[in-house]
Amino acid sequence: MPSVEFKTEHWTLDTPLVITGYSMSDLRTLYVEIRDGELIGKGEAAGVYYTGETADSMLAQAQSVQSDLESGTDRKKLLHLLPSGGARNAIDAALWDLEAKKTRKTIWELVDLQLDDTITVATVGIDTPDRMAERAKQLPSTKIKIKVNGEDPLNQIAAVRGARPDVELVIDANQGWTYQQLVEIASSVGDLGVTMIEQPLPRGGDDKLEGYECPVPLCADESCLDESELEQAAARYDMINIKLDKVGGLTAGLDLAHKARALNLGLMVGNMAGTSLAMAPGLVIAQLCDLVDLDGPILLTEDREHPLQYDNGQVSGLTPKLWG
Repeated sequence: MPSVEFKTEHWTLDTPLVITGYSMSDLRTLYVEIRDGELIGKGEAAGVYYTGETADSMLAQAQSVQSDLESGTDRKKLLHLLPSGGARNAIDAALWDLEAKKTRKTIWELVDLQLDDTITVATVGIDTPDRMAERAKQLPSTKIKIKVNGEDPLNQIAAVRGARPDVELVIDANQGWTYQQLVEIASSVGDLGVTMIEQPLPRGGDDKLEGYECPVPLCADESCLDESELEQAAARYDMINIKLDKVGGLTAGLDLAHKARALNLGLMVGNMAGTSLAMAPGLVIAQLCDLVDLDGPILLTEDREHPLQYDNGQVSGLTPKLWG
């Protein structure tokens, strides 16, 4: 029967990341390892900070199902044992990894998808317009996501655009605007080449988006944690950001992606930060998405062994030595 190990880990960011209402300079994650003989399945999750998840709370959740896992619980049963969130994500990832090794198949064979060229955005955190422009100049990617709040967003966006006229720009307000700010800003950012606005209004305070025809596509992040919130989000947004920490793993994430497509929604895959191990299952979802945000490892001072490779925004190098 399988044996299971859970532990928390600590990772340091190369540069503090500032978003609306939150600043992060280091990261504590949950690491999961499921062994079956000589075979090991691995998973990692950072959790969802704005729902109150921490490394310790995820660890406690994971430990609550240890006996089930050691009795052979599979991914489908896991969906009913734990709620959406980081703990289920990390365990689900480990189960996928172990399944790939036991069947001697790659993750691509298991999910019947093909790995295509995948370009991730690189993220610029909130700072002064000049500093954000300087940060943007340093990012080797053809797509940049700008974190903004309600204080000086247009100048911040304009500064980054001036520094990087060559890239696709998307912006993420992380719930930091009022409805009136959204209307005013959305009428201007098209001229700056912004192709999407992510989560402009607070979770639970975005009902005014129903019936609003925004000139720039809107993407739900905090307003769509999992499938239970999809129908409401579909009435307010054009896209859904699927983060595996939110939805509770690749198994649930694939299901959400297909249901969102059936509602004619665009798809984005995001991350709550983490090492290449946390990004690897997201790379699977990325093959179904219009926009990819899997830059977590390039924000860290170090990564795991056998990491993903990042070259001008291109993500590659996923091998079974890392995951899947």
